[in-house]
Amino acid sequence: MLKFLIFTLLFLPNIHATSLEEVKNELRRIINSLHSTTKAGILIINPLTQDTIYQLNPAVSMIPASNTKLFTTASALNLLGGGYAISTKIFSSDLNIKDGVVNGNLYIKGYGNPNFSTRDLELMTSQLKGKNIKLITGDIIGDDTYFDDIYTRDDWIKNEKANVKLPPISALVIDRNRTFVQSKRGRRVRRYVQYVDDPPLYAAQLLKEKLEEAGIVVNGVAAKGITPGDLPVLSEKKILLRDLIALINKHSDNFYAEVLFKTIGAAASGKQGNSFYSTQAVLNFIEDNAILKEGTSVVDGSGISRFNQITVGAIAGILEKMYFDLKNYEDFYNSLSIAGIDGTLKGRLTGTPAENNMRGKTGTLNGVTSLSGYLTSLNGEDIIISIIFEFEKGSWNYYRSIQDRIAETVANWDE
Repeated sequence: MLKFLIFTLLFLPNIHATSLEEVKNELRRIINSLHSTTKAGILIINPLTQDTIYQLNPAVSMIPASNTKLFTTASALNLLGGGYAISTKIFSSDLNIKDGVVNGNLYIKGYGNPNFSTRDLELMTSQLKGKNIKLITGDIIGDDTYFDDIYTRDDWIKNEKANVKLPPISALVIDRNRTFVQSKRGRRVRRYVQYVDDPPLYAAQLLKEKLEEAGIVVNGVAAKGITPGDLPVLSEKKILLRDLIALINKHSDNFYAEVLFKTIGAAASGKQGNSFYSTQAVLNFIEDNAILKEGTSVVDGSGISRFNQITVGAIAGILEKMYFDLKNYEDFYNSLSIAGIDGTLKGRLTGTPAENNMRGKTGTLNGVTSLSGYLTSLNGEDIIISIIFEFEKGSWNYYRSIQDRIAETVANWDE
């Protein structure tokens, strides 16, 4: 037995704890390996002890790419709460439909539900049929006035290879405001995406079509307009905010983020969702929570625009604010990608202490890559990390590997 213990002690692998000083030294080595033309912003902090583990240019403005979504989703949670329902509703101008007749118009109004689909519309139509409605004497009206009708942005760069052009951003959405069209050349059939030009009119036309397919007679036409107040709701399809932000952050969904951005503006202003009110709401959230605002300019909800300028200090500030927000932290944390498991971090940090142990948000534009989020080190410390690289030489994969090395190094801290 004694011989066995001696053998075991002699030939055990040399395992030693990684101290904080060793972590800091390794971080310096990693950063020093960057090309001299690389613009870097890095801030790594312990929110509980308020210690700064590493910082580089924490107050320098940089292009955050999709890390902008952290501001959008955190602002939405702070304003509305995770249980807030974002809806698409059908209203009737007839207060009594027990006779099976809607004497007047049907209105379909969007309140910023970007997840609404043709299938949802068909289910709502079935609900109307289930109410024994057989005839609508008036028109079918599409209403997207909860937002403005500025559906596109000039500063969403057309030649940005890291993103595709977005469909119209509207309060009333069906199938992401896209349709699929087929064309035939000889024996070849081509299927391609076409964006909806007029979302409220399209929704009205599609609803009218689905009603007629269900055997409900519509005497009027499909049109767009404004829903009068105090009308009864005949049907509603909603998505909870906590579920929406998970789709936005895990999969970096630009379209959903832009629709939510305008929803924030509408809810905060009590008037209408537009870029001005939305930007003001996010900036107010930053200021109200004493988050670093110098050098911060948020102009959209997704991070597509290169006019967004944000410091890693501000990003870390958002993450820190949400970390201490007992009401909203769980929804915010659960919306982020899990390293090595899902979302945009699914293929990253596998086989490292950060796998399944980091929740983060990635970002990518031409010459820009970002990564921010939470991780727990081997010694049980909760750490906030924010990294942005702007580069002219090298590839996204190279700079992502640097980000991963930084995260892995911090995760290895166990003493």
